[in-house]
Amino acid sequence: MKNYFFLFFCILQANLFAQLSGVVFDKESKSIIVQVSVKSSENEKVESNAYGTFVIPVKKLPVTLYFQKKGYEVDSIRIQQLGYVNMSLAALSQDVKTVVVTTGKRNQNIEEIPISIEILKPALIANKGFTNLEQAVNQSPGVFTMDGQVSIRGGGGYAYGAGSRVMLLWNGIPMLSPDVGDVKWNAVPMEQASQIEILKGASSVLYGSGALNGIIALTEKEAKPEGQLTMKYQSGIYGDPKRSSMTWWNRNPTSHLLDVYYGKSKGKFGYTIGVNGLIDEGYREGNDEKRARINGSLYYFPKKYSKMKLGMSYQFQWQDKGIFILWKNDSMGYQALENTLSRQRAIRLNVDPYVKFIDKHDNRHYLRTRYYLVTTGNSEQVYDASFAEMYYADYNIQKKIGNTNLISGFMNMTNKVTSYVFDNHLSNNLALYEQVETKLKKLDLTAGLRLEYCKLDQAKPETEFVISEKFTSPVYPIFRLGTHYAINKASHLRASFGQGIRFPSVAERYISASVGGVRIFRNPDLRPETGWNSEIGWKQILKFGKWMGMIDVAGFVNQYSNMTEFSFGVYKPDTMAFLQTSNPNAINYFYNWVGFQAQNAEKARITGLEFSFNSSGKIGNVELVSLLGYTYMNPISLNNDPIYRASFSDTSTNMLKYRFNHLAKADVQASYKKWSIGGSMRYNSFMKNIDRAFEVGVLGTELLVGMQQYRQQYNKGVFVFDARVSYELKKGIKLNFIANNFLNAEYASRPGDLQAPRNFTLQLQYDL
Repeated sequence: MKNYFFLFFCILQANLFAQLSGVVFDKESKSIIVQVSVKSSENEKVESNAYGTFVIPVKKLPVTLYFQKKGYEVDSIRIQQLGYVNMSLAALSQDVKTVVVTTGKRNQNIEEIPISIEILKPALIANKGFTNLEQAVNQSPGVFTMDGQVSIRGGGGYAYGAGSRVMLLWNGIPMLSPDVGDVKWNAVPMEQASQIEILKGASSVLYGSGALNGIIALTEKEAKPEGQLTMKYQSGIYGDPKRSSMTWWNRNPTSHLLDVYYGKSKGKFGYTIGVNGLIDEGYREGNDEKRARINGSLYYFPKKYSKMKLGMSYQFQWQDKGIFILWKNDSMGYQALENTLSRQRAIRLNVDPYVKFIDKHDNRHYLRTRYYLVTTGNSEQVYDASFAEMYYADYNIQKKIGNTNLISGFMNMTNKVTSYVFDNHLSNNLALYEQVETKLKKLDLTAGLRLEYCKLDQAKPETEFVISEKFTSPVYPIFRLGTHYAINKASHLRASFGQGIRFPSVAERYISASVGGVRIFRNPDLRPETGWNSEIGWKQILKFGKWMGMIDVAGFVNQYSNMTEFSFGVYKPDTMAFLQTSNPNAINYFYNWVGFQAQNAEKARITGLEFSFNSSGKIGNVELVSLLGYTYMNPISLNNDPIYRASFSDTSTNMLKYRFNHLAKADVQASYKKWSIGGSMRYNSFMKNIDRAFEVGVLGTELLVGMQQYRQQYNKGVFVFDARVSYELKKGIKLNFIANNFLNAEYASRPGDLQAPRNFTLQLQYDL
């Protein structure tokens, strides 16, 4: 009898103290949703935490759980037995639902951000057949990419691939190469990203050196309970160029790409994995590419610590690529000048362990770390010229006090470079940062401070800050201010001011090379760049039924000092005296003493106005998605040195080199039932100024054969049009036909670098 009483007591206890746990996801993006109100039919109430998970007590089964969150449809689920609950909520189409994480290292609605930002959704990336991230970000208003370098609102020129004023973030961690300081665009797993966020303007307070001109941030998808498998295969062919003299092939070159992604979570464990392969024969002779990549993530919620998340992301890529630098001449632009084509094998590897947890005071702690390896090889091996490693750690704590959010953090980054091209170097970068965000009814205020310390090898700190004539600090301060005011739910004003700093890369300082007869000289005395950005903007939300549009207008000013620029000149002090001798070989020696060197040659101001319009939703039975933008820029040089101005191809203007005044982007897609049709346009006005040496050469010898004639002929702006059409074969399976540059425009992004002719791609997408 005692055994029966004991059994009855155990069953009673189990029912009295039973709990249900689970996670809440966004039905469309599959990202977790925080602070969702979860209520049971027994009147128990809880909220999902920072990881989207919840635990709610249950007295007896069955029980009904009700889920409610602003901006989402109210939903419920009937639970028959104990287990893990996976719940997805659908966003209300008439509400603003775009969420960004980059500006404050936390989730924020896009209309509340005090700085200009653009969002590129995964569908746009997939539907346009991009093979690397550079092609994707070039679709964004105000952004222009130039042979691997990106410029936001005219903030960057061309620096031969070395250094970047725009920071790339993957999961909130910088991803610029430790030696060259550039973005390895083809090594970024776009297929695993939830969205691409592009911040315009100095953002160095939270993310440090390299964010002088803005940020491109990607965050990987969260694994979902039901599992998600996506695959994309595409094959393309390059058409014939407009001028037959450009054609170097007997058979038109082709390209083939495969992307596969799978993610799944179960209980407290989740994982994702992706593979990517590309074979591209290239439209330029010898500029082919092969690559293979595997990437993914793992995460786990420890049983004893329900408010802790342990995880790790990883990526490994092998590549074999032809590096094309300068054309042979203006009529054979798809063939390389002698000694400017090389072959490079390389690997890119990153491993990113992280820890998130919430303490008993509801403070959010986040430790991010990364090991990042970049090699530069030759035609036979993956390591030859450079072996560069980055060791990175960032710890921050976020605390909420009423309507105020505090973000405090510490960062350490160590770069180790082993190279016969750049020599061996070790740099250490430390920083403390603090950002305060507070809400006063309709007004949001943001203020931030970063204290930056950086040292290369045994030299004095690069962050030396002059306080007075007698006192300097080894720590450089950076400030940020921002404000947002909600006039009403649909109208928003913003203003911001931000400072930035960028430390020169090892390549900019120490590269010494000769490319096609053009020499590049080292400059160990190169100093950091500094600058600031200020803007005022207005955002208006439009809603008509199930369709929503967003108008954004912003005026901006960017100012920079000590901008690094590769300047052409004579870099041997005894050159001219030597030329005055009777030595018949003097002129040959002279060519070894002239070339390009990275210098702090530029002080600049860029003012402008930008308009953008984004929309999504249904109008009747047609789903319409658009991304439109126009940017006017006035990029002027404040360096009045006549010797420097003489390096401009057009000395009658003070317009910065490798910039232009007008930039416009547009992409529109309409879907009806199983059919979709889309088109895009890109326009930039004429690039008035380049390095004069490329046009007139040295002592009558052209550095780029035919460059002056080419620029005189092609002296107008450039329009490039793309088109696509797709058909849904069955749910989750879509066939897509893409025609890029379908009018076959001939254009160059920078001197000696003609872009692709008309090309066609057939693509198959699978998403279930």
